[in-house]
Amino acid sequence: MARIIVTADHATQHDAPVLLDEGVHSVHLSTDHAARQLVERLIWALADAEDVERAQSARDIPRRSGDRTDASRSRRVPAVPAAV
Repeated sequence: MARIIVTADHATQHDAPVLLDEGVHSVHLSTDHAARQLVERLIWALADAEDVERAQSARDIPRRSGDRTDASRSRRVPAVPAAV
């Protein structure tokens, strides 16, 4: 049986999380509906892998002591322009 395995690409770590590990058969591509479902699962796993990679990269970048964390930036509310 063939398998599709998606992991985050951690060049320095051997314990990269497995985000998709699925056995596949030709029946998974036998109809448009089944193929779409498989591709949708792949898309989710790839998006999750990209998130893991971004988080890993953010941890690897040294920050100055006054810098905000990524989490604090994501919670920042954008300024509303004043009415003219």
